[in-house]
Amino acid sequence: MNYEETVSYLYNQYPDFQNVGKRVYKPGLGNAITLDEYFGSPHKKFKSIHVAGTNGKGSTSHMLAAVLQAAGYKVGLYTSPHLVSFRERIKINGIEIPEQEIVDFVARHNEAIKRIRPSFFELTMSLAFDYFAREAVDVAVVEVGLGGRLDSTNIIHPQVSVITNIAFDHTDLLGDTLEKIAAEKAGIIKPNAPVIVGQRQDETQVVFEQKAREQKAPLLFADRQYTMQRSEVVKGLQHFDVLNSFGKEYAVEVDLLGSYQRKNILTVLAAIELLQKDGTFHITDKNMVAGLRVAAKSTGLRGRWQLLQTHPMVVCDIAHNVDGLTQTMKQLQNQTYRKLHIVFGMVADKDVDGAIALLPKNAEYYFTQATSQRAMSAAVLAKKCEAIGLHGQVTPNVKNALQRAIKNAAGNDFIYVGGSTFIVADALA
Repeated sequence: MNYEETVSYLYNQYPDFQNVGKRVYKPGLGNAITLDEYFGSPHKKFKSIHVAGTNGKGSTSHMLAAVLQAAGYKVGLYTSPHLVSFRERIKINGIEIPEQEIVDFVARHNEAIKRIRPSFFELTMSLAFDYFAREAVDVAVVEVGLGGRLDSTNIIHPQVSVITNIAFDHTDLLGDTLEKIAAEKAGIIKPNAPVIVGQRQDETQVVFEQKAREQKAPLLFADRQYTMQRSEVVKGLQHFDVLNSFGKEYAVEVDLLGSYQRKNILTVLAAIELLQKDGTFHITDKNMVAGLRVAAKSTGLRGRWQLLQTHPMVVCDIAHNVDGLTQTMKQLQNQTYRKLHIVFGMVADKDVDGAIALLPKNAEYYFTQATSQRAMSAAVLAKKCEAIGLHGQVTPNVKNALQRAIKNAAGNDFIYVGGSTFIVADALA
């Protein structure tokens, strides 16, 4: 099989949660452990950083990887889902895994894969860890797929665990309270391994404190140790001035323009400072500044308040739950434009009513539908939106919807594309 045939085979044989949803979700570490043993425990051959959380874990993972790359390390990066190419999930120093590596992996191990019958995510993780080990990476930044405690990536014992935040998402799988969701995320905390929690929340603080005590893991809440002094966007970079609890000042720039990065940058600085202090890696402040300045560029991160064009301005963002959309809608309100156009679609298993309640009424909408089995019908979404005073047209194909918005917009208008990772993926494709 060639690359295209191999990836098609994987999707057909092992449907993934990204496209199909919870009916293919396999909680638990049984298959992950079996695969790990089959491959000779590749994750033990490199250091790792484990990143969980409801929102922000992708941005945080990429920023951490960028800083480590700037410090001269060979860095593996495992994230999900991908936007355009399957290969985006597995990178070394920002370079996607070669097509031939995927072809050879499946050909070499197909009999074992058929015997073990892993989920798509379990298989992808094994591919990543095997690749990282054979390429002798110094460290891998590993993003949790879903939850934490029962996620297949939880076989690793990282140098540091990072939990960005806790909000409502995947409540049918992770629990219907913030405390329950936090307990699942806290499952990545390992014995004696420090843990950084990005945001302290009254409902979840005790959950993390209790789990950290049980594991004898030093715990730090980033937003209690670091204070944002200033943030602004200048010439395509977001500038942050941050003060830590010991009086040290950080002045950093990031090529990620989402205002929600204000929260993520505190988490990243906390993790980097911890790694500097424990001596695991040699990372200078100069490395940190250099890495963050090209975080998206050096790691290939896309879809986070990403500018697609100007005149008219077109921005896409993968925010897809109430917490994430709350942040992007605040930023949208601060934009200057003649008229606002919104290309919007969602997946049916999200809190659609809660999400659309956040959308501005002074916009022209283009209700659309991603190429995913989980996608909500554009017509159904439009009906829900019209019931709360949001009006527009139904264009089921994302590409056509975006083209229509651009055609209808004046040069000083603003077009926002979002509502789902899949909507952004189709727009980028």
